[in-house]
Amino acid sequence: MTDSEIADVLTLVAAARGVYRDDPAAQSVLGALEERLREPLRVAVAGIVKAGKSTLLNALLGERIAPTDAGECTRVVTWYRYADVPSITVHPHGARAQQIPVRRTAGRLVLDLGRYAAEDVDHIEVHWPSRMLRTLTLIDTPGIASLSQDLSARSLALLTPEESPSSADAILYLIRHLHASDLKFLEAFRDTAAGTAQTVNALAVLSRADEIGSGRIDSLLSARRVAERYERDGMLSSLALGVMPVAGLLAEGARTLRESEFASFRTLAQLERVEREPMLVSADRFVNTAHALPEASRRELLDRFGIFGVRLATSLIRGGADDSSVLAEQLVAQSGLNELVATVRMHFRSRAPALKARAVCDALTQLIAEKPRPSTDEIEAGIEKIQVGAHGLRELALLGRIRTGDVTLPPALVREAERIIGGAGDDASLRLGLPPDSDGDALRARLDDRLDHWRAVSASPLVMRDGVQAARTVVRSLERIASEIGCRGADATDVVTAGGPGDGPAEGAQQQRQKHEAALQHQRRSQQGALWTGGRELDHDQVQQQLHQERRQLPPSDTRAAAHE
Repeated sequence: MTDSEIADVLTLVAAARGVYRDDPAAQSVLGALEERLREPLRVAVAGIVKAGKSTLLNALLGERIAPTDAGECTRVVTWYRYADVPSITVHPHGARAQQIPVRRTAGRLVLDLGRYAAEDVDHIEVHWPSRMLRTLTLIDTPGIASLSQDLSARSLALLTPEESPSSADAILYLIRHLHASDLKFLEAFRDTAAGTAQTVNALAVLSRADEIGSGRIDSLLSARRVAERYERDGMLSSLALGVMPVAGLLAEGARTLRESEFASFRTLAQLERVEREPMLVSADRFVNTAHALPEASRRELLDRFGIFGVRLATSLIRGGADDSSVLAEQLVAQSGLNELVATVRMHFRSRAPALKARAVCDALTQLIAEKPRPSTDEIEAGIEKIQVGAHGLRELALLGRIRTGDVTLPPALVREAERIIGGAGDDASLRLGLPPDSDGDALRARLDDRLDHWRAVSASPLVMRDGVQAARTVVRSLERIASEIGCRGADATDVVTAGGPGDGPAEGAQQQRQKHEAALQHQRRSQQGALWTGGRELDHDQVQQQLHQERRQLPPSDTRAAAHE
């Protein structure tokens, strides 16, 4: 979905404003939908209590502005938005919003609710000049499965409401150990945020990853193995795009590293090995062992970086990190934060228009269902056209079906389909399974080959209906890549999907006739035993034999279903 298609959704919202011009409640809803389309993608940070949500959020922003203690503000939903000038606004229930002073203490932003208790506040908005917030609106939420039912209810009402779409377009869900409550929440978020598409738009974060390895230098390696095991879990794999291990405390400390802290780490690194290593055995020993570093400094380092961060920083300085900038960069790299940011960019930011448009279309559909009027027929038709014609939405829907195991294709084809539709990244080389530095000739050769293959799959009588639909989506994704890099596939006629769902905007009569004629030619050649794709013949018998061999790899239940079909 592109910005032009976002404009189409805005046109529908404007039309709905005209229909409901005499309904103030509906106007309020529609105004919020317009704002949602124009603002950055909304990504919520959620998880159970003490999962490290605010710490990770600070690491993403590069500043200590999210409260991490157990104060009142951690019990309130807090939105972080971009602005050139910092400001904090409190939104009480049933009262006018009020700004509060922007104050910092020891480098940390102070959120003081003043005369309000957490129960009196609907949410807080923090506007901040952070580069991250230019493209993402981050939402910090109270803990899920809290002992306080009120705290859990706040997050659930925001992210998984029963009567409306989720307020978040995507979610970073933090887990320490996988609990039933985690799976229950992620399933509810998928059902509300994805609607009938059942799209997977959550990313699981194995937070406090350094604790998995008891603070050892190789703790992140242990955490990655645990994350991979979670990714293979049948339930979690259908609810999250992946599991990313991150040492949140280390990442926050590294992104806000002070010169005084670097000096303390350098002092530790300069100690003799026989003196340094025994004190780094545990947090208690580090605090209680007297040496050149004052106890207050040791406690502060432990609070800001954890024992894992202290060990790692000391080791990196001894390895050559000779100034604070180099140390901070290396600590961030070791924390797993860079991989998380890259994954967020890959899965969420690249699909921001599609995610936002889907949420708004779902909200419009619900508004019309709740308040039906005869003049909404054109709006409903427009919504259906956008949902059918937006290929980004079809990719997201197929990705969700793949993750839930609802695509009846051989495993090898399912894995390739997931990659081509962007499951591993949006870059053309990633989608085609090539190295990032592949040249244009390599990309075009691979693209032509895969277009031929997937067009054959979509035309095969051995493939079940849901597999054909998946193959058509894959073909369309390949053709979009072709149009971007320029190759034979870009000019080839999409005979598989001609006249079907998702053909995009209405075409001219001449172009429609050309596509219709191409479809008839394709049908005749297929009936004659030759599959015609991209301007050359492909041996139909070889294609069917290959598909038959791949189908034999299916589990017995799927094979029986295919035979029945």
